[in-house]
Parts: sequence; C-alpha cells; structure tokens
Amino acid sequence: MRSPFYEIQTVCPPSDFFFRSELRISQRELADRLQLAGLDIDKNAIQRIECGKRFVTDIEIVCLAGVLGCTVESLLYGKKQLC
Repeated sequence: MRSPFYEIQTVCPPSDFFFRSELRISQRELADRLQLAGLDIDKNAIQRIECGKRFVTDIEIVCLAGVLGCTVESLLYGKKQLC
C-alpha cells in the first residue's frame, strides 16, 4: 500500500517567475540548471508551471527553491524569502 504522501502535487503561484526574473535567467537556463541538479524538466515544463497549467511535485519544488535561491515556503505561498 502506498503512503498518502507518495505523490503530493501542487501548483506553484507565479512566485517561480518572480524569482527567475530576479536572477535574470531565461526559462531555458532555469531548465538547464534544474537538469544539472538532477531534475528531468525542459523549458516547456517551466512555461507551463509559470502559467499554472502544470502540477509541481514536492521534489520539484525543493529543486526549484534550491536553484532559485529561495525557500520552499516562498514558492508555495508567494512570499519573498531568499535563502
């Protein structure tokens, strides 16, 4: 039996775009950085995340926060909290 927390999914608010634009990097560069961090994601997925059309798993949120230099909470709740 799977744990109820096995496939947690959420939609990030536009804070992903805010932090990406603060770093002045493109969607492709963000995807490249996430791939270097071990996440299999492309530019199109980043675009869908920023538009709210793609669910984001808990592991993806942790990777996004690490690459963007912010906290997980800031991605989930849209607060500006840089690490």
